[in-house]
Amino acid sequence: MVRHRRAAFTLIELLVVIAIIGTLIALLVPAVQKVREAANRAQCQNNLKQLALAFHTHHSALGYFPTGGWEWWSTPTYINGVPAVGAQQQAGWGFQILPYIEGQAAWRGGQATNDDDRVRVAMGSSNPLFFCPSRRSAQVVTFQFPGFFNNRPIDCALGDYAASNWEMTGVVQQYLPNRIADVTDGTSNTLLLGDRRLNLYFLGRVQTDDDTGYASGWDQDIMRRSDNTPLPDYSAPTGNGDLRFGSSHTGVINIALADGSVRTLAYTVDRTTFKYLGSKADGQPIDLSGY
Repeated sequence: MVRHRRAAFTLIELLVVIAIIGTLIALLVPAVQKVREAANRAQCQNNLKQLALAFHTHHSALGYFPTGGWEWWSTPTYINGVPAVGAQQQAGWGFQILPYIEGQAAWRGGQATNDDDRVRVAMGSSNPLFFCPSRRSAQVVTFQFPGFFNNRPIDCALGDYAASNWEMTGVVQQYLPNRIADVTDGTSNTLLLGDRRLNLYFLGRVQTDDDTGYASGWDQDIMRRSDNTPLPDYSAPTGNGDLRFGSSHTGVINIALADGSVRTLAYTVDRTTFKYLGSKADGQPIDLSGY
């Protein structure tokens, strides 16, 4: 019986196999990226949900929502070693909700024995809930507040979420706190928090709206406008987030409404609709069904 040896792959057959494998990989990579982005977007929504619930726990405990703090250079206020609350607290909403997102240690200033060191602990303590996984993991930058801390730099933990709104028609306002009763448009029709737009070119470095961090006072780091539509993140050697909401998600941002619910919102949202959404008491009807 004669046995015939099978010939090896020809060059053409090998090239065909390589082409098929390349095609499969080309089809697989976008699918994997899509699944990863879906997971990241869901995690981001969960972050916003936890932050929004912290706002409500703060309201239940103290009778009002957190404020946006005092000024951009404001840092956490301690009175006799205890964090101030309400209008006395110069740091913004990010610092004020720490006790309700398992951040009590940072809120108290750790084991520090003086207020300057307490501020350093609070400002430099990252919390994973403040970061959108589609954009980055936890980041800290070193920033020098002019005239403060003997002009010594201080570590500032950053964040990816902002409150509504910079124009002070929203739930979170400068200096003085709002209550649920002040949200006369209804908590389910009013924007509370959302992804904030950044220039990714400077990510991880000090830039004008990503420098003082989530524990600072009234600043672009923690507040955004709602009278301009959201836009996606971008990368360029100049510019910042332009005080807009926005994200690294594909086609949408995640937002939390004042009732604690979370949803996505398309970048195609009408500017007037978004402005009405950001205001707590303009009396205007809102229809987000198309976005």
